Amino acid sequence: MGILRAVGKHDRRNSQKMKRRKGQVKKKARLKRQKTERKAASAPVKKTAPARRAPKAAPPPAAEAPSGSD
Repeated sequence: MGILRAVGKHDRRNSQKMKRRKGQVKKKARLKRQKTERKAASAPVKKTAPARRAPKAAPPPAAEAPSGSD
């Protein structure tokens, strides 16, 4: 029985190919993050008027429950 080798996803060797792939993933993530940050910074800030709330009405009086003492 031979020695089982780690292949593909389970290979922990840092080959040049894998370094390039990891670098590409990091680059794409970085560009995406920067794009969203720029979009958020350039978006106009909307000023909303303070919400006008109707005055709270008094809660209806609770019906008195008959006491259980006789």
